[in-house]
Amino acid sequence: MPELPEVEVVRRGLERWVTGRTVSEVQVLHPRAVRRHLPGGEDFAVRLKGHRIGAARRRGKYLWLPLEDAAASVLGHLGMSGQLLVQPETVPDEKHLRIRIRFDDALHTELRFVDQRTFGGLSLHASTADSTDGLPDVIAHIARDPLDPAFDDAAFHTALRLRRTTVKRALLDQSLISGVGNIYADEALWRARLHYERPTATLTRPRSTELLGHVRDVMNAALAVGGTSFDSLYVNVNGESGYFERSLDAYGREDEPCRRCGTPMRRRPWMNRSSYFCPRCQRPPVSRRHPQ
Repeated sequence: MPELPEVEVVRRGLERWVTGRTVSEVQVLHPRAVRRHLPGGEDFAVRLKGHRIGAARRRGKYLWLPLEDAAASVLGHLGMSGQLLVQPETVPDEKHLRIRIRFDDALHTELRFVDQRTFGGLSLHASTADSTDGLPDVIAHIARDPLDPAFDDAAFHTALRLRRTTVKRALLDQSLISGVGNIYADEALWRARLHYERPTATLTRPRSTELLGHVRDVMNAALAVGGTSFDSLYVNVNGESGYFERSLDAYGREDEPCRRCGTPMRRRPWMNRSSYFCPRCQRPPVSRRHPQ
């Protein structure tokens, strides 16, 4: 599932190619693509038509298009295979095209939501009352992400210690810090030499500061090369894949040598996912040690 870097790459493309354009027509081609818009596809199409799109925004893994002339936003969630593509009107429809948005201008491009597995979708929501960026009310509980200038490092450390959980669970808690998923959590923990089951209560302020720095570093590195693409399902608005997969130090590297010490990397089942770590560089907590 796309994490912060992948969603940010898409947001930047939308900001460049969609901001300031007025919607002339909306076609909902599959009902699941608007299932989070409870009034249904016809209502979504009618309510969006005629509105001018503002600058694309993002919080964590969520992105939205605020409407410049209404206190509402189009919220987008990519799910596991969702793509927001800006395509020339003459390009044939993609096999899994779910929503088409056309614009009232002479650019002759349209916004398409393509989703093979239909876990993602678009929906229209009221903006949070005190929001300056059109934050949809349904994601007001999502914490700021570590690349947000308003992210509070001190508050993060305090909340981290109070959670009484393990460090990877905390990193994936979107109400504590948003945008971090399984891939970048493993990458940041490897860089910080922390085991994924390290209790958060044991992290000193310098250690949590170091970890947060690694989270930011790995995300910025991924952003620089367009994010991580393991297959053709994640692409930017122009249909291009990211290349950070080639630079991963932990995720997906089971039995490969640790880039730091040469020890074979391990994979362990974790919350219906997998955690990748170096058994030498990232020692398990004494009470939770795995067989070596």
